[in-house]
Amino acid sequence: MKNSIPEKFKHSTRLEIRFVDVDAFGHVNNAHYLTYFEQARVKYFDDIMGWKYDWNRQGIILARAEINYKEPVLFRDDLYVMTHCSRIGTKSFDLDYLVIKKINEDDVILAEGKTVMVAYDYDAGESIAVPEKWIGAIKKFEEIDL
Repeated sequence: MKNSIPEKFKHSTRLEIRFVDVDAFGHVNNAHYLTYFEQARVKYFDDIMGWKYDWNRQGIILARAEINYKEPVLFRDDLYVMTHCSRIGTKSFDLDYLVIKKINEDDVILAEGKTVMVAYDYDAGESIAVPEKWIGAIKKFEEIDL
């Protein structure tokens, strides 16, 4: 039953599943996975870059999202989202996600996802180059040269 988490996934966000997330079929509705990715993404940037600033000035916007569902998430699952930056471009970057649950000592992958994030200047209302400070922090955390 144990799935091995690829070593590249170093960042973990623990999530608590709310009763409202569960649909009439007894599992988490698929629409909530994007919210789980968002929670993991915010924690990823808080942890590796200390993003404690005004998000209304300069930040990121979601350009694309993909989700591959493997097994349902249930109300009492011990749920984590693992996050990894797999690409940095000129104005955008990719984040990969694994939704996992812990069963005893085993990690079970319930879903895989990817988002394309665009660096954005809210004052100017346009995309910008990914700031060098962000690139440096991501590369240092991921311990690779993207």
